[in-house]
Order: sequence, then structure tokens, then C-alpha cells
Amino acid sequence: MTEPTTYEIVIRGRASDRLLRPLLDDFTIDHACDGVTRLVGDIGDASHLHGVLCHLTAVNAEVISIAPVSPSTHEPQRSAQP
Repeated sequence: MTEPTTYEIVIRGRASDRLLRPLLDDFTIDHACDGVTRLVGDIGDASHLHGVLCHLTAVNAEVISIAPVSPSTHEPQRSAQP
């Protein structure tokens, strides 16, 4: 089995929490000030990526870009464990 790859998916506009709810567990979400929403997270395989894109297109989100990112360029925010 291959290791997951971290991807950045950029969509046009400020996506609502309701639209992104199915993706909240897998991605960190950044509503950038430049009018886009960035989703960054680990994608396990091609079918996982396809499922994410199917959800985004089903809700009419305009996908601007999809690109793998280096793990060193994005550190996912983790909640502190007590």
C-alpha cells in the first residue's frame, strides 16, 4: 500500500461549512482573503481523490486547482491532546 499524498485543492469563493461538512475530517480549510478556499489534506489513493472531487462538483464548487504539496510546506493543524 502506498503512503497518502498531501494535496491542496483550491476552489473559487468562500465555501460554507455546510458545503464542506463531508470533508472537514480529512482537510484543513483556509478561507483566503483573495476570494478562494483552500483545502489541504492527505489523500490515500486515486479513488479517495475522485470521491472528494465528485463531492465538490456535485455541490457546484468551481475547482481552480488540484496539486500535491510537500509535507514540509504545510503542517496540518492538530488539536492538543490532554
